[in-house]
Amino acid sequence: MGEAERGEAAPRQSVTYFCSKEHRSVVTFAAEAVAPESWDCPRCGLPAGLDAENAPPALKIEPYKTHLAYVKERRSEDEAKDILEEALQLLRSRRKSGDIIF
Repeated sequence: MGEAERGEAAPRQSVTYFCSKEHRSVVTFAAEAVAPESWDCPRCGLPAGLDAENAPPALKIEPYKTHLAYVKERRSEDEAKDILEEALQLLRSRRKSGDIIF
């Protein structure tokens, strides 16, 4: 079934986006639609913009942090030692009294 059987196609506009890896993506929108300022590059996933000379920079991706890394951000070394000592004292007192709770 061709265009002749379906009727006339809606008016369209083609917009070209450029990413920082110099990929060029052409996206087609309806003629009355407002094209967005940025678009994700289908080849590499980086943000792409309308200006070929000034493509948007790649997003800074934070590496995965462990639970321990987050704890170290919140606690100083001295605080950690104090908390550990309190926990050990509590365990030792429970062990002496026979109340061992895991």
